[in-house]
Amino acid sequence: MNALAPFPCNGCGRCCQLIDRSPATSAMDRGDGTCRHFDDATRGCTIYATRPLVCRVQDYYTLHLVDQIAWKDFVMINVAVCTQLQSA
Repeated sequence: MNALAPFPCNGCGRCCQLIDRSPATSAMDRGDGTCRHFDDATRGCTIYATRPLVCRVQDYYTLHLVDQIAWKDFVMINVAVCTQLQSA
């Protein structure tokens, strides 16, 4: 497989602020729907280098979805979700 183009994350943090909406991430909820590892001041992850697989877009794709959907289609779907989250 060729190297994947980087996921176009803009670092807004909205996916980290709405983790209670997904069974895959809800266990990290600090009680307000936001990940307990999210830093409100920097809008970044306090455990970025060791974050769970579900938070590693490209790694998750490679391990679980590479045979089911093309990377460009997966990115397109995720960018659409990101756009919706940013307007929520």
